[in-house]
Amino acid sequence: MKKYTAIFFTAIFFAAASVMSIGGCGKQGTKPVIEEITTTAKQTEEMTTTQELQTEPPTTEESHEGKVRSRLTGEWVDEKIGNRRPVAVMLNNIIDAVPQSGIEQAGVVYEAPVEGGLTRLMGIFEDYDNLDKIGSVRSCRLYYIYFAREFDAIYTHFGQAIYAESLLASSDVHNLNGLMLDGDCFYRTKDRVAPHNAYIGAEGIAKGIAKFKYRTDYEPNFERHYQFNENTDQEIDLAGGQKAEKVTPGYAINKPWFEYNPEDKQYYRFQYGDKQIDELTGEQLAYKNIIMQCVDYYDYGDGYLYITTTGSGTGKFITNGKAIDITWKKDKEFGVTRYYDLQGNEITLNTGKTWVCIIQDNREDKIVLE
Repeated sequence: MKKYTAIFFTAIFFAAASVMSIGGCGKQGTKPVIEEITTTAKQTEEMTTTQELQTEPPTTEESHEGKVRSRLTGEWVDEKIGNRRPVAVMLNNIIDAVPQSGIEQAGVVYEAPVEGGLTRLMGIFEDYDNLDKIGSVRSCRLYYIYFAREFDAIYTHFGQAIYAESLLASSDVHNLNGLMLDGDCFYRTKDRVAPHNAYIGAEGIAKGIAKFKYRTDYEPNFERHYQFNENTDQEIDLAGGQKAEKVTPGYAINKPWFEYNPEDKQYYRFQYGDKQIDELTGEQLAYKNIIMQCVDYYDYGDGYLYITTTGSGTGKFITNGKAIDITWKKDKEFGVTRYYDLQGNEITLNTGKTWVCIIQDNREDKIVLE
């Protein structure tokens, strides 16, 4: 026992001795040493990762019979939910279209710039059977197809920019398009004017999947997108990370930010000067992890952006009130983006929902961490 205790406190000493200062997205600072501290001596001796597990009081773990860990959140979910393909829904994010409906139930949300400085959201849902209203649903942008494909998700949208048409028509992309399915799988409400009043629900999604005979399970060789902490009772902290209790991505129009609540260790989302809520529940959106991915881009010439989804770049990973610099890499068009700390280790996310901010590389200096 003394031997194991000595090893444990030696590990703590070295973790505490390594401190990094993090600059803007993409700026290289001192490499963090973020150690993984677990409850066994063997694992303590083998510490090699750049993340630290914060031990929690012992708990009696519930039975996981009939459950699997979600590929989106790392949570234990019913097999029916965790093994079926998710649905990625394009969500309107202009001020006339908020609050969105159903977004709180998305395990992962992507936010990326579109034309005019606006952002559009894409919620990735695996548990949507109780949702009869998701939206409002808006049109496709090319790069969102690739983001959805990373999760093997059925891409759901209402129309598209012209440069996305050929990819949407390919056999590699399974999608539900409101232009084809309006009044069938999608429906309109009267409380908002078009195009901000198009929605879809669980029944419409099931009907569309059946209509096109899309498979409902993950493809056999699907690569898990994220890796989560092995023990859901333990929290990953970023030793040496920069303080990140308020996170501002720097988008120009909706001016969003996240505020960290140390009591439940969640980041609460704000935009347009107020809390961002789900229309169905009235609850403010909250996330365990935030990933900022800095990307190359160019203008098509007609106001539309092209966002680079392959190659490599820089970014930030934020959880539990701290942030570290990361890099990202994606080798194949329909591959999966991997995120790494500055020591080259793939990052491990805390169990829970994740918000991904896609940041244009000329706006990296707009990111503010406080």
